[in-house]
This record gives sequence, structure tokens and C-alpha cells, in this order.
Amino acid sequence: METKSTDSKMDGYPMRRAVMSLSGGMDSTALLMRLLSKNFKTTCLTFDYGQKHSIEIDRAKANIEYLENNGISVVHHVIDLKPAMKSLNSALISDEMNIPEGHYESDQMRQTVVPNRNAIFSSIIYAQALSISSKESANVSIALGVHSGDHAIYPDCRPEFYTSLERAFSIGNWGSEKVSFHLPFIQWDKSRILVDAIESIKKLDLEFDIVFANTNTSYNPDSQGRSSGKSGADVERILAFHTIGRVDPVEYIGGWENALSSAILTQKNFEVGI
Repeated sequence: METKSTDSKMDGYPMRRAVMSLSGGMDSTALLMRLLSKNFKTTCLTFDYGQKHSIEIDRAKANIEYLENNGISVVHHVIDLKPAMKSLNSALISDEMNIPEGHYESDQMRQTVVPNRNAIFSSIIYAQALSISSKESANVSIALGVHSGDHAIYPDCRPEFYTSLERAFSIGNWGSEKVSFHLPFIQWDKSRILVDAIESIKKLDLEFDIVFANTNTSYNPDSQGRSSGKSGADVERILAFHTIGRVDPVEYIGGWENALSSAILTQKNFEVGI
């Protein structure tokens, strides 16, 4: 299945080619909407690496189905990396570690770093991009939803990491002149990403609340898939929705108002050093 549009150009954009990482989270979902609205023929890779919040994989599949039902076809592959990554030391994977709660820039959130994760993901995506480029004789963009809010805690989300990674990959592969990284959110925060998503989803004639209800950002959702509202990732997302004046359509264990109040308090406490 391929991405399609009703015209060979959408809003003046010629058809282009992209491969992206679709986690099922807010940022990568917004990125997919952006690519489709700009007429990228898109292949999505979702990685199952043994993450405790694997509900995000189901949410990614739900949005792919939603797109299909609205006449937008996207190639989607779920890549099983559990055998390779289950032994890595991270709170996102290890049963011996609890998911830390609090502000997304607090030092304890370093426990959620998965060693070398984005390099592993990017290597696989780059190989896919090279293969597509060769088969289709096309220039291919590797699109990733990394953003400024990730920079403090996650070294593998920083601009210099991707500059170095792209250089290494280009040295080690034939055909790399046709593959490049595309990081449109790298200097944006989550609220700016949401504003961009509103515009993209409108162009695609889709429903914002449906798209984002089909996402998960929480690192510790409950067995029903409801977001805790307590992890650093939760707090950052909640505050972003609050900033743009919208209610987050995902379900929170204690409801939206409680989640928002808690996130605002967490932000205030972080600012005063509590």
C-alpha cells in the first residue's frame, strides 16, 4: 500500500518520499500528519523494543487504520527488537526499575534513557531508506520527531547527534547522497508541534481529537491504556495541550482536570527547585 492523494500535488508540493519512525506517541504522529499534508509518500517503522508502554504500538496501528478509512494509505511495519534490547538497562524496559514521576527535565528522568536507542532505530531506518532509494530511484528523507524538549535528558535527540550520525552513515554506505535526515521539530517544543499538527490535520480533512486520542505519551499507563498523568512525558504533553488551550483527548486515570492540576503543580515545583 502506498500513500495517495487526490492530486499529484497537495498545496503545491510535488510527491516526495520519506521513511519515518512512528512510535505511536504525540510527536511522531504529528510528524506523520505533517509529511502527509506536504505530499510525502511515507513508510512508517514502529519499533517494539520491550517498552512497558507498548500500548503506543496499538495506538500507532489505530491511526494507520484511521488514515486508511479516510483514503490515505501508508506503508507500516512493526519491527520486533525485543530479543536485541530486552537486556538493556532502562526504566522503560527493566522490571527491576520503576518509571520515575515528576518533571520531564529533572535528573531522575535519565532513568528512562534507553542506551543507544535512537542510533539503533536510525540505523534500521537508514537501511530502509537506502533500499527504497535504490528500488524507486528516489531521494528519500528520514523523518524523525525529535524536539527541543528532549535535549536536556536524551543525548540521542540533540542536533549534534544527528549531524554526526548522518555523516557516519553517509561514509559507510553507497547511495547515501540520496538519503538525508529531516528533523522539522528539532528546535520546537511540544506546544509548537501541536499547533503544526492542527494545521496539517486540517489540510488532510481529518479530526484532531481522533488522531491524538490514538496516541500514547505516558511511560506508565494502566492496564486499560489510560495515561497516568504522572511521568515526565505525561507532564510535558499535558502542559503543551494546556498552552494551546485544548483538552487532551487521551484518557487519564484521574481525568483531564486532575491531570492538568497535577502537571501545573509539578511545573511550579520544578521552577522553584522542589
